Amino acid sequence: MRRNRSRTRAWAVVSLLIGALFASSAWPGAASAADPIKIGFGMALTGGLAANGKAALIAMQLWEADVNKKGGLLGRPVQLVYYDDQTKGATVPGIYTKLLDVDKVHFVVSGYGTNLIAPAMPIVMERKLVFPALFGLANNEKHNYSGYFQIMPAGPRPAIDWTGTYLEVAARQTPKPQTLALVGADAEYPHNALAGIRENAKRLGFKVVYDSTYPPNTVDFTPIVRVIKAQNPDVVFVASYPPDSAGMVLAAHEVGLQPKMFGGGMVGLQFAALLTKLGPKLNGIVNYDFWVPEPTLKFSGIEDFLKRYQAQAEKAGVDPLGHYLPPWAYAYLQVLGQAIEGTKSLDQQKVADYVRTQEHDTIVGKVKFGANGEWATSRVLQVQFQGIETTDIAQFHKAGKRVVVWPEQYKSGKLIYPYSSAMK
Repeated sequence: MRRNRSRTRAWAVVSLLIGALFASSAWPGAASAADPIKIGFGMALTGGLAANGKAALIAMQLWEADVNKKGGLLGRPVQLVYYDDQTKGATVPGIYTKLLDVDKVHFVVSGYGTNLIAPAMPIVMERKLVFPALFGLANNEKHNYSGYFQIMPAGPRPAIDWTGTYLEVAARQTPKPQTLALVGADAEYPHNALAGIRENAKRLGFKVVYDSTYPPNTVDFTPIVRVIKAQNPDVVFVASYPPDSAGMVLAAHEVGLQPKMFGGGMVGLQFAALLTKLGPKLNGIVNYDFWVPEPTLKFSGIEDFLKRYQAQAEKAGVDPLGHYLPPWAYAYLQVLGQAIEGTKSLDQQKVADYVRTQEHDTIVGKVKFGANGEWATSRVLQVQFQGIETTDIAQFHKAGKRVVVWPEQYKSGKLIYPYSSAMK
């Protein structure tokens, strides 16, 4: 009898141990189902692109809050994990290695801009990761990596399609302008843009009479503009970063540069800081953009997003308009989130295949990617600054100051031509 009781106790202990073993093996799965899906990235929160990076981060945090309010992705909350890349390409490899190896993020997305996307490419390619990218020009041209997806609507041939719209506008004027001056900073984005505009100049029959770059640390643009003026070009294309863009506009007014068209690839003329700094000096400039508050561009959700963004931006002291970068920072996370939900998976290859093959609904309109991860069809806008009389920021919240003159589908007004006629 005692032996039977001993056996009973022994089996009870074994049963408890087996039960505990099953419980412990089941628990990690239950815990992981409740754990957040982590999305990691570097972002320029200090350095030259900090103002834009901080604005993009606000947009991304709004997406995070919106998704979690609706129950997350795959029934799990979403968590953004990010570090300051300091606007330095050299910091990027270390950040993405830490995100993947230490933070164990499930997905990564890029920081802002061509020069900060490039250093992350070798890491994401080596690890075969899906890689949504934020405003890089031709970052995938050399790699042709199948997991890369660019939210900027450059088009399937990014450098050519992105710059072609500017010369398309010029070529449609009567009489058609004949000569072209090209100038840009000696850095990756301007090099790509200038390569594209040269191809378009050949295609559309423009004669290039000036083609040069300047050091990135240039502060005085007057000598450069004087040389351009001496060539008397019909059209001037500038590929510049924000400080250079301001410098070129101010120098053009100081020197009296008056080609038939001026602008093209000037980064920064979309930001509140430069809009209010330059004010009426912007009149007549034709420049690329991706979204402006014109009646032809009222995509579903964009106005609600901007209202919420602008409330946060005011508190944070960043770009109070948020027309340029923030909607796209929200949208590239929308694309990733839709792919995760669409595949019901965290598998990198499945998510990448979904992004590539599906059309995505976003606050910047419908997005469809081509084989190289760029937009299947270019939607680069050319806008002309018109009727700006002061430096007041309020005017730029309204339609009519940045008129869409290309493409026809989104055109909201007529080009004032030549440049000198719109300067007044």
